[in-house]
Amino acid sequence: MSESSPVIITLGCRLNAAESETMRANALAAGAGGAEKLVIINSCAVTAEAVRQTRQAIRRQRRLMPASRIVVTGCAAQIDPAGFAAMAEVDHVLGNDEKLRPDAFSILANPGAERVRVNDIFAARETAAHLLTDSRPGEAFAGRTRAYVQVQNGCDHRCTFCIIPFGRGAARSVPAGEVVAQIRALARSGYREVVLTGVDLTSWGGDLPGHPALGNLVARILKLVPELPRLRISSIDAVEADPELLRLFAGEERLAPFLHLSLQAGDDLILKRMKRRHSRAEAVEFCAKLRELRPDCALGADLIAGFPTEDEAAFDNSRRLIAECGLAFVHVFPFSARTGTPAARIPQLDRKLVKARAAILRAEADLALARHFARRIGHRVETLLEKPDFGRAADFTPVRFSGVAGDAGDFVTAMIGSASADALNAQIA
Repeated sequence: MSESSPVIITLGCRLNAAESETMRANALAAGAGGAEKLVIINSCAVTAEAVRQTRQAIRRQRRLMPASRIVVTGCAAQIDPAGFAAMAEVDHVLGNDEKLRPDAFSILANPGAERVRVNDIFAARETAAHLLTDSRPGEAFAGRTRAYVQVQNGCDHRCTFCIIPFGRGAARSVPAGEVVAQIRALARSGYREVVLTGVDLTSWGGDLPGHPALGNLVARILKLVPELPRLRISSIDAVEADPELLRLFAGEERLAPFLHLSLQAGDDLILKRMKRRHSRAEAVEFCAKLRELRPDCALGADLIAGFPTEDEAAFDNSRRLIAECGLAFVHVFPFSARTGTPAARIPQLDRKLVKARAAILRAEADLALARHFARRIGHRVETLLEKPDFGRAADFTPVRFSGVAGDAGDFVTAMIGSASADALNAQIA
């Protein structure tokens, strides 16, 4: 097969983004698609809407590239391989474990390759192989100032609304030495920021000898990779945040002052029915503690609107949680019943009501972001450029410059003059 870069369409989370880069490297090593252009669609299954968007992307790519070979993988493909194999536009379906194996795309190059390769994800035990295999890691996230490194996969919890464990399997961790080696290679290749990703990130280490916690991994990275300017943690479960992680969050300037929390709701009864492991009061207390430890931090969270049995009082508790927790970035999801989950068997709310409540939460989230922006006006903010005129502050706040501020990958000091709906407006200080 001739070597040509595959087209990769990534839906969903940062973990998928990291895994897409592994697939890109593996596909290139296998010669990509030969005479046919290879298209890899890395799907998401977190909501029914995400699955719909995956199917839409498949059909669109077939129209745009009729001669291509389309491979569908990711969580939606893992959970419903037969459904995607039944689509006329799809050539191959790969499971979440199979997609990251180095030989996956060389096997597909064989004329007699099976159309569907999806194994039992709960039998998967290895995660180290999911790290980037490209011997030139600086090319793996081409054009980016930050790289995503998967340190954990799977989840052992069973939140009643969540289908993801059936797409990702049991919780499993990448050994610390493998993580450090990968991040060191990325830092030496010029990446200024690395983001640690996983399905249940704070469960990292539970399956490793000695059961180290996430804080131990973060401490090792910061100590052993001093050339890395900034380390960022993606979404965490607050109840699993260990003392070492909080100590580092408070005192390590290279650890970004931003955390995204898996809160999901702000009402105790709904949290119990979701099978979450924290209470409303614990969520508010944890956010207050984070702001005390790191006054310059920004906090994000996921919230679900319209969970079954949510009444007006319960919904109002979730709405008020945004301000009470001092959230800056809120991802709002209208509840989506996923077949096979306990929440799908509970009497559902009217869809119009669910959408209306999601709209109210999004409006509240917009106000929270505006409050966060307002606090930054008039201040100097160190910004990592993603484009010559756009970057992100350490707390992940988007910063837009009035002109060219530098090259992608540069750290620059921004003077914040005003804010628009989606970013701070700045000039070079």
